[in-house]
Amino acid sequence: MKVIGLTGGIATGVTTVAQMFRDMGAIVVEADQIAREVVEPGTGAYQKIVGAFGKKVVGRDGTLDRKVLGEIIFNDTAARRRLNAITHQEIRQHILAEIERLRTTNPDAVVIVDIPLLLDTTGPEAFNLEGVIVVVARREQQIERLKARDGLSPDAIEQRLDAQRPVAEKEAEADWVIDNSGSLEETRRQVELLWQELLMQ
Repeated sequence: MKVIGLTGGIATGVTTVAQMFRDMGAIVVEADQIAREVVEPGTGAYQKIVGAFGKKVVGRDGTLDRKVLGEIIFNDTAARRRLNAITHQEIRQHILAEIERLRTTNPDAVVIVDIPLLLDTTGPEAFNLEGVIVVVARREQQIERLKARDGLSPDAIEQRLDAQRPVAEKEAEADWVIDNSGSLEETRRQVELLWQELLMQ
């Protein structure tokens, strides 16, 4: 089984590229999905987050209000570190457990582990990855996509971009780069070529 990390900056198109790999036959493990599961009501992480940030981060349905929590952590570096300290270890353990489960059930698979903050936080060695794909796009494209996707103000967009390492730094640490600044067809061609390379290794 091959285990490859997939990451990039916010709104560079990591989710789009992950779906393309899935369409080609990869098994995709999504850190964002696991991140939602580890903070569901009743979990230890949920209790710690409410304890750290107060009832204001709890929505009407009892789940965490991700928008309110996002506004807090993107305005306050210390708050962001506090949240990361609560959640990252849990997320990492769940991802590692899922990889081990797949080794048993799908020993010949190519597994793409989609971790948006892979090169911002732990690094690939924490997941025993055989390589890292970084998805890149121009900063102005990230801004346009964030505006269209999340309806954020210019200040909120800059806060989110500045909270992550620059895409160029991540690109320098990549084993493979997918440039998602052109058309979807151009991106898909790059993914197809890389998929063939991974199958041949």
